[in-house]
Amino acid sequence: MKKLLPSGGLVYSTDAGRMCPGCRQPVSACTCKQQAAPKGDGVVRVMRESKGRGGKTVTVIKGLPLDAPALAQLGKQLKAACGSGGTAKDGIIEVQGDHCDTVMQALQKQGYAPKRAGG
Repeated sequence: MKKLLPSGGLVYSTDAGRMCPGCRQPVSACTCKQQAAPKGDGVVRVMRESKGRGGKTVTVIKGLPLDAPALAQLGKQLKAACGSGGTAKDGIIEVQGDHCDTVMQALQKQGYAPKRAGG
C-alpha cells in the first residue's frame, strides 16, 4: 500500500516491509549491520588493569580489528584458554585475572602479533 501526498511525495509504503531506522533501507538489505571493523593503529595490546575494579585484576586486550560477533567469539576462546570469565564489548576483551602470558600465547597462535602494554 502506498500513500502519496497531493504534491506527489511519498509518505509511507508497505511494499518493502519493515525499514531500518538507521540507514532507511528495508531490514533485509540493511547496511547498518555491515559496519566496517573498527580501525586503530593495528597493534594488539595486552595489559593488566585493576583500577576501578575493587582491587580485582583483569587482563585487557585492545586493538583487535574485529567486528562485534568475531570479537565475542575470540573472547570466548581466550576465556576458555585461561579457564576464567570475562567479557567482550566495545572493541575490548576483558579476561578476569592476570593471564597476560596465556593470552599473548593464544593470540600468537591465532596469527596476531600482540604487545605487552602497561607496567
